[in-house]
Amino acid sequence: MKADIVIIGGGPAGLAAAIAAAKEDRSLSVLILERDSELGGILNQCIHNGFGLHTFNEELTGPEYASRFEDQLDDLGIKYMLNTMVLNVASGSVTAVNSSEGVFTVECSAIVLCMGCRERPRGALNIPGLRPAGVFTAGTAQRLVNIEGYMPGKEVVILGSGDIGLIMARRMTLEGAKVKAVCELMPYSGGLKRNIVQCLDDFDIPLLLSHTVIDIKGKERLTSVVIAEVDERSKPIPGTEQEIPCDTLLLSCGLIPENELSRAAEVKINPATNGPVVNESFETSVPGIFACGNVLHVHDLVDYVSEESARAGRSAARYVKASSSESGAVIQITNGNGVRYTVPSFVRVNELDSDLVIRFRSGGVYKDSYIDVSLDGVRSIHRRKQIITPGEMEQVILKKDDLLNVKDIIDIAITES
Repeated sequence: MKADIVIIGGGPAGLAAAIAAAKEDRSLSVLILERDSELGGILNQCIHNGFGLHTFNEELTGPEYASRFEDQLDDLGIKYMLNTMVLNVASGSVTAVNSSEGVFTVECSAIVLCMGCRERPRGALNIPGLRPAGVFTAGTAQRLVNIEGYMPGKEVVILGSGDIGLIMARRMTLEGAKVKAVCELMPYSGGLKRNIVQCLDDFDIPLLLSHTVIDIKGKERLTSVVIAEVDERSKPIPGTEQEIPCDTLLLSCGLIPENELSRAAEVKINPATNGPVVNESFETSVPGIFACGNVLHVHDLVDYVSEESARAGRSAARYVKASSSESGAVIQITNGNGVRYTVPSFVRVNELDSDLVIRFRSGGVYKDSYIDVSLDGVRSIHRRKQIITPGEMEQVILKKDDLLNVKDIIDIAITES
């Protein structure tokens, strides 16, 4: 089997990358390999609105957003294979398996990694206690309620204030459950401000910052959890324990990019994001392998996923057409002073087809601060922000003309006012 470009994953990233690649050159063959039984990925269970404001200038639900891209996919005649699990990725080939083809290999010129991310499970959180029924990740509970039609429970505590946890606090409330508290280990929420307001404040659900679950009680079914306040080292403070009766605990404690295939292909991984290191074209350290979406770094808005993935798809198509790349000088993008990471990690100015968008997250909460960008040590951006939090992705846009004279380093930092 052969294809010019293979897209691994048919979620929002894979759909946007495939469409952009096909539009870049209609003569190229693009193939999507998706392990689920339908396209759309996580969007299919996100029945709340708030999608598409940037991409379509209107507010859509997750399935509606996915449907817009699926329609474009069909119009372009892009091929896809469902219920297909990718087993291995190498430069120039992808090995996969499904029930109709068995194990098969697709020879290709470019690969785009769009595998998305997974939730951090209880086993990674080291929560003491027994293992009764009633403990779910927030994403699992979302699928049970929105797709399967099951209610996980009636009295709920949520650990972690990521966006999925916040949205499920509202969803469970609307379905008749009582959400007693959302506990967050950090002194700040990990979700978007709008979700805190719309999902917690509007329903009088308490958000307990600097709190965590220290014990789970119940034999067959969860009966209660014990929570406690934590100090600056995230250690429980004696005397602050309180027991909350509940039958359900939802875990919303972070997302992890699905990069087992990336590591097997010897793609260089950024320890700050757990995703591949990429350049301005979203090309990884392995030539011809590109990465985008939540497998690259966890996004807060799917519109940003679509935007980055479209660039990755176009880049993959251009890579196939060019066969080789004349990259020219390479500029490193460094970060510090409160910036955890940047995407991309380096840029080849000669390969830019438009202005450079750099996205990043902070490592803490900063109020009345500045985002500073320096080009070869000379500050070019000094933008004031009332508040910067890890839960909200930040971005800066650098004009290509301004980058032509940069020799070595672009540095991004957060400075106090």
